[in-house]
Amino acid sequence: MQFQPKASHFINGEYVEDTSGAPIDVIYPATGEVIARLHSATPDIVNQALTSAKNAQTEWAAMSGTERGRVLRRAADIMRDRNRELSILETHDTGKPLQETLVADATSGADALEYFGGLAASLTGEHIPLGGGDFVYTIREALGVCVGIGAWNYPTQIACWKGAPALACGNTMIFKPSETTPLSALQVAEILIEAGAPKGVYNVIQGYGDVGASLVTDPRVAKVSLTGSVPTGRKVYAAAADGMKHVTMELGGKSPMIVFDDADIENAVSGAILGNFYSSGQVCSNGTRVFVQKGIKEAFLNRLSERLESAVIGDPLDEEVNFGPMVSENQLNIALSYVEKGRAEGARLVFGGERIAGDGFYMQPTVFADVADDMTIACEEIFGPVMSVLDFETEEEVMARANDTEFGLAAGVFTNDLTRAHRIVAGFEAGTCYINTYNLAPVEAPFGGSKMSGVGRENSKLAINHFSEMKTVYVSMNDVEAPY
Repeated sequence: MQFQPKASHFINGEYVEDTSGAPIDVIYPATGEVIARLHSATPDIVNQALTSAKNAQTEWAAMSGTERGRVLRRAADIMRDRNRELSILETHDTGKPLQETLVADATSGADALEYFGGLAASLTGEHIPLGGGDFVYTIREALGVCVGIGAWNYPTQIACWKGAPALACGNTMIFKPSETTPLSALQVAEILIEAGAPKGVYNVIQGYGDVGASLVTDPRVAKVSLTGSVPTGRKVYAAAADGMKHVTMELGGKSPMIVFDDADIENAVSGAILGNFYSSGQVCSNGTRVFVQKGIKEAFLNRLSERLESAVIGDPLDEEVNFGPMVSENQLNIALSYVEKGRAEGARLVFGGERIAGDGFYMQPTVFADVADDMTIACEEIFGPVMSVLDFETEEEVMARANDTEFGLAAGVFTNDLTRAHRIVAGFEAGTCYINTYNLAPVEAPFGGSKMSGVGRENSKLAINHFSEMKTVYVSMNDVEAPY
């Protein structure tokens, strides 16, 4: 148990354990080995976290934005200094290759802490002059206790994407990681305390769905931010709505990627690889419906297959490896079941499709061609390395098909026609769009979806509006008139 943390939970600035909670085994996806055991939060642990966050919030909000921002920026510096050890932990937690985690996980979390730390001092209201000398001023206020519920694909990043804007605005946070990847968020909590955050400002508790439900429904909670699947999002959104809580829902997708015949084939193939096989396909915004114009379909598939042959699959701690295992045996089996559905419904298997023999939860990157819009693999989110290639003839046709989905998280287009590129993204029914690239998510830009893919936005200045509210103050400089 090399990666056993000091305790399962981090509350009020220190590790806390209660072994009466249900056990949570941490399994290294590359080997199937149990590397740590934690415990789900009991009702007492949940209450401790809520009490801690509630008590700390007033003090934290009373600090100036400059002071809060300084803490977040220090935390970013610490996270960057420890990037390698945090990346190794992330690889053990998720199975993602170290080559990937070194550049995409703790670094992204540090970016969020630095960005929102820099914004914290600028969070002001405004003065609104009115006729007759009256005026209004506004005050931006924290919401209170915020709950973050994380997914298992980017545990460090998500812990920071939710925590940084919440803390910048003067809120406190209770973060519940996925029970599949519970280790990384504890390090984020430790680093924030080391950077000078008061005790109770950022708490981490472990647990299954019942723990998340108890947090979402507690009256002490003002805001819930979830990253997860659409079915989970429906339940959490409904529960939060019952208490009129603020919400951000970053949910799943079945995003389209359109490749026109004038596109640079090499760039389009690169985009398709990033949009389907990065993190072994376990990315919510993945462009898993790849629409390729008929004239270049076979050239695209041939080049894609050649590139996939060069994927280095193996020990994710080997920095030469660029394609690792899936996060769990359950998720592997789900992805393999979709491969069987694709075969059964008549899609043409172009590449992969098999589990890789040996230890761990590995499967080949998989590509289906001749996919029809109504096939299961083209309609449902797989969350694994399974790409569906669909062909099309005209722009009007492909746009109607691309938007014919309940999801609206992301969408992308590859073309050298600049006018068409902007016309296409204007027509996409999706919150996050790409032209001649895919799956980049800088903290400076809003990230989120439309339709069933969620509400609200993470990152950018827009996130501030989701973690604060405006108080309006009308000031009269005149006598008050009344009708009687």
